[in-house]
Amino acid sequence: MKLGVHVSIAGDIADSPRRAKELGCNTMQFFSRNPRQRRRASIEPDKIKEFRKEVKHYGINPVVVHVSYVLNLAAAQDSFHEATIKEFIEDLIEADTLGVDYLVTHMGSHKDLTERAGLLKIHQALAEILSATKDVKTKILLENTSGAGSWLGYKFSHFNFIFERLKWTDRVGVCLDTAHAWAAGYRIDGLEGLEAMLDEIKEQVGVDRIKVLHINDTKEKLNSCHDRHCDIGDGFIGRRGFYFILNHPSLKDAAFILETPKDCDADDLRNLETTRKIYSSLEYGDTEEEE
Repeated sequence: MKLGVHVSIAGDIADSPRRAKELGCNTMQFFSRNPRQRRRASIEPDKIKEFRKEVKHYGINPVVVHVSYVLNLAAAQDSFHEATIKEFIEDLIEADTLGVDYLVTHMGSHKDLTERAGLLKIHQALAEILSATKDVKTKILLENTSGAGSWLGYKFSHFNFIFERLKWTDRVGVCLDTAHAWAAGYRIDGLEGLEAMLDEIKEQVGVDRIKVLHINDTKEKLNSCHDRHCDIGDGFIGRRGFYFILNHPSLKDAAFILETPKDCDADDLRNLETTRKIYSSLEYGDTEEEE
């Protein structure tokens, strides 16, 4: 199993692979810049070189970057939409120089637009981004959302809309967030509900496009549209739900990244240990789905 956490790059980005390894991870995710600010500077070439060296040394694979929260691929305002595209291109190129495998992004908010108009803006943005980065190997992963407010991506027909217009390029895939899926109404606390969601994904975009899962439990009710993560096994998805998620054959090649609440490394270590125990548990493997 490929299992990791979101790690900090505080101090020196080249330290992050070691931090991941010290937690017992073989994959990781990080922000390459401040996620709450516009892009201000690029990572220095010597730091990039050292980062790539450390990734190889510690055997971290895949490496995942999450884009800044301030970017909005569906922005109604043309000037902000254009600024998002410009910064996204710079982020994607920089991720590629770092040797990053996947760049995860939310689709964006269609505020002041219809859903269809917002989805068309996303397609326009991604088409421009892909055209400007033809030699880049880092893949873009669109993350599902909880359905809060005007955020797009809470159902997989949105993904179909985008992928179809991008002519099913293999440069764009899916990042599946479990807490977001639950909040959006997907009952994934058991095998039947998980299979139903995966069947929908298969129909709309293909399960093979899921490259990364953000595994987070939640104490928000099903279909609440509220995005609030909690420790693995302590929420409504529960240990049983995560057993089937972690062991589902359709997801065996994906990377599982924890985004659970944390104040220190001990919190990550606790959730990693819980996840590993659930993954190898014999408690649910031979049980039939409850009515």
